[in-house]
Amino acid sequence: MASLFRIAIFASGQGSNFQTFVDATQSGRLEAEIVLLVSDKAKAPVVERAQRAGIDSYVFDPKAYAKREDYELEIAAELERRQVDLVVLAGYMRLLTSVLVDRYTGRMINIHPSLLPAFPGKDAIEQAWEYGVKTTGITVHLVDGGMDTGAVIAQKAVEIRNEDSLESLEEKIHAAEKELYPQVVSWFAKGMIRVEGRKVSVLQK
Repeated sequence: MASLFRIAIFASGQGSNFQTFVDATQSGRLEAEIVLLVSDKAKAPVVERAQRAGIDSYVFDPKAYAKREDYELEIAAELERRQVDLVVLAGYMRLLTSVLVDRYTGRMINIHPSLLPAFPGKDAIEQAWEYGVKTTGITVHLVDGGMDTGAVIAQKAVEIRNEDSLESLEEKIHAAEKELYPQVVSWFAKGMIRVEGRKVSVLQK
């Protein structure tokens, strides 16, 4: 029997997307194994979620290191020890250096709550709301070391209606994330992703 596709999830906060992946793997919707949570906040609720799910955590204090590359070398060792196939960023609030990005080129993904390249960076939902756009959405993209600049894998549009509030828009965005993100990881697990420069294709199987 073939071993399951192995993923590590990086998260810094509540862990709602992390929980989505836990639920998807447990239900069989996603044929993969979460082998590690990486977090930069020991007291983040996502760490408790991992404990409840029986998933190993690597938690570190960035302030204990002279520079980012130092703790990323330790993270890289943890990922390699667990033979991680894909790194999934899910609310991880730190820019990565080449230490991790270069090792996992084409095998590290992030989700952003806008239709990139519109509204990169922090507070993307609020940016879209205040700008007055009629359609926003979510983007799953490869990580290349820039601020939300990696090649786009998949996007899902979310309409902003007259009756929406910022809070209702946030709810719709999060619902879209829970649907799309596990689906993209399943494409990786099934070997359906092909990357050619900035063009990412999803092969049919």
